[in-house]
Amino acid sequence: MSDERHPQHRPNVGIVLFHPDGRVWLGRRHGQPGPYNWQFPQGGVDRGEDLAAAAIRELYEETGVRSVTPLARTEDWIVYDFPPEIASKQIARGWKGQKQVWFAFGFVGEESEINLTAHDQVEFDAWRWAALDETPELIVPFKRAVYEQVARTFDRFARGDWRTAPERDL
Repeated sequence: MSDERHPQHRPNVGIVLFHPDGRVWLGRRHGQPGPYNWQFPQGGVDRGEDLAAAAIRELYEETGVRSVTPLARTEDWIVYDFPPEIASKQIARGWKGQKQVWFAFGFVGEESEINLTAHDQVEFDAWRWAALDETPELIVPFKRAVYEQVARTFDRFARGDWRTAPERDL
């Protein structure tokens, strides 16, 4: 997948981690007050880094999780712009927004594996399992359309029947 489209958008990966019963993993953003502070793990892609490798790295850094099976990925970048109040902050780092490839993984480990302090930069201060279709209402409004698209793309795994599907190469 070419990085040449959307050059003003930071390359990023997002991860939807499915519990065997079909619920998804959500983390509460560390130090982010307010009602819209739950999200999926996500993060930047290093120059030249394989997207699937970046997704696995980000998932581990933010959750401590390594016990996963690949399920699917989005076909193309999902692009969003930062709103003006974010674009002028350091968090934007000069980017207009982000372009993301999303990955679905099935969690095959034990919950004791989840460690929010696995990495020096703590992203989340709490976590929970939730229904996939409720996630767009828990994210900041400017990312809501992305979460709606991701939920539609991966909704087939929300039934929990992914455990009987053959493992996929992403």
